[in-house]
Amino acid sequence: MFKILMLCLFVVSAVAAAEGWEPPAEVTREKMIADSNEILSLPDIPIIVKEDIFRIRAVDMDWDVGGAVFTPKDETKIPRGPDGKKIAVFFIHGGSGDHRSKEKEARLLAGKFGFKVVTFSYPGRINLNDPSRDWPDDTIHADGSVRTPAWTTDSVITPDQYEIREDDSLGTKYGKLTLACAKEGTEMYDRMAGWEVAIETGGKEMMKRNLPVNEYSIYIDGHSTGGPFAFMLSQRVDNIVGVVGMENSPFGYIFRVQTRSSGNPTGKQYGDLPFNCLHVRTWRDGARYEGPEALMLEGPEALMALPNLMDKVFERWEKGKTQPNFKVEGPVHFGSVHQLANAARATAKRLDLNEADTEALVHQYIGYSHELQGAKVKRVPPIIFGIAEASADHTYDRYEQVTLPMFAAMDPPPKVRVVQFMAGTHGYSAPQKDLPMGTFPSVAKLWRDAILGGYYHNNLKAYE
Repeated sequence: MFKILMLCLFVVSAVAAAEGWEPPAEVTREKMIADSNEILSLPDIPIIVKEDIFRIRAVDMDWDVGGAVFTPKDETKIPRGPDGKKIAVFFIHGGSGDHRSKEKEARLLAGKFGFKVVTFSYPGRINLNDPSRDWPDDTIHADGSVRTPAWTTDSVITPDQYEIREDDSLGTKYGKLTLACAKEGTEMYDRMAGWEVAIETGGKEMMKRNLPVNEYSIYIDGHSTGGPFAFMLSQRVDNIVGVVGMENSPFGYIFRVQTRSSGNPTGKQYGDLPFNCLHVRTWRDGARYEGPEALMLEGPEALMALPNLMDKVFERWEKGKTQPNFKVEGPVHFGSVHQLANAARATAKRLDLNEADTEALVHQYIGYSHELQGAKVKRVPPIIFGIAEASADHTYDRYEQVTLPMFAAMDPPPKVRVVQFMAGTHGYSAPQKDLPMGTFPSVAKLWRDAILGGYYHNNLKAYE
C-alpha cells in the first residue's frame, strides 16, 4: 500500500513540477475540512522519536540546547523531493513554548508523509532538570522570584542576579509586563547578551547532527517568534531549500513595520525592551490573543460574554504553565537594532574585544534581523506564508501593503507567496468545529504538494 502511495506521489510531483506548481491564494473552510479528513485518514507510518540535547560553545560560554527528532522506523520510507534528496522539516516554536509545542505537527508530518522532522528549542527553554521537561509552579513565585531560563544543566540563576520591574509602556496590546532585568556582572546578564549567537550556533549544529547536507533537503518553519530565526538560519545552512510557513513572522526588520499599526503605531515596540530584561509571561499573554480572535470570529458581540472569555484565558494559562513562558527573543523578532547593538557591545566588553572586533560583532547581531547581502551569499530561499482566518498580527492586508513589497525590494528578491486559510487562529493546531487538529492538516497537505510539486526548486541558483 505504501509503495503504491509513494509511486502516486512521485507521478503527481513530476507532473506538477513540469507545470510549475503554485499554491492557491485562498483555502476555503470546506476545502480545509476535506483536506483534514483526507490527511488524518492516511495510514500511519511507524516512527521513532528521540530527544537530542547537546552542549555547544558560543561567545565563550557553554549552552545546552536541542530538541527532538522524528524519523520513520523504516528510513527507506522517507520520500525524496525533486532534487533527489530526502525530505526533512525543521520546526522552531513560538514565543511562549519549547520544542514540545511542535510535537503534534512533527508527528503528523513523520507519521503520515514519512518526512524526517526535527524540532528545536531556543537556548534556555528546555527544563533540563526534569525528565518530563515540564516547568514547575508558576512563572511568578510566592516569594517574588520568577522562573528563569535553564541555559545549562549546571547553570542556576538566583534572584540576586536580577531585579523585578513592571512595565506598562506597551499596555494597549500587552497589558502590564513583568520583567526580570539582569544586573551587569552576573551570569544572567552575560547570557541575556549572548543568546543570539547561541541560537545560530545551536540551530546549525542541530541540523548538522541530524540532517546532513549531502543527504537531506530541509524545509524550515518558525511559528510566530520562530519565524525570524527560521529566516536567519535559511541563509546560513546550505541545505535549507525553502521556508514552509504558517503564522510565521518574517525577518525582524520587516515584522517591525508589519506590526506597526498594532498596539503602538508610532512609539515603542516590544523588541525595544532592554536586552537584559527577561519578559516573564502571565495570563495576559493569553488575553492578547483571545480578545482579538474572539472579535475576528464572533464580532463585537463577543464582549457581551466577557466573563466566559476571561474564563478561557485563565483556563488556557493554567494548562500552559508547564511551558517555559518567558521570552528574551524580542530584539531579533522585532528588528530592534539598538538593543541588538547594546547586547553585542555588552558581549564584546566581557570578551575584551578591540574596537574593530566589537563593530564586527555588532554587525553580526544586527544581521540576525535582516537578510544577508553581498557576493557569494546564499539567497533567501523560496517562501510560503500561511495566514489563519483569525490572526491579529498576520493579516492579508498587511502582507500586501508591507511584507510582500519589502521582500520584493531585496536584492535579489526571493520567491514569495501568501495563502489565506479561511479558518483557524494563530495557534493553528487548535481544534475547531470539523477540524480536530485545526488548520494544520490542510497546511501540511499544501506544504507536501509544494515540496513535491517543485515550488522550492523551480527557482534561480541558491547563491549569487
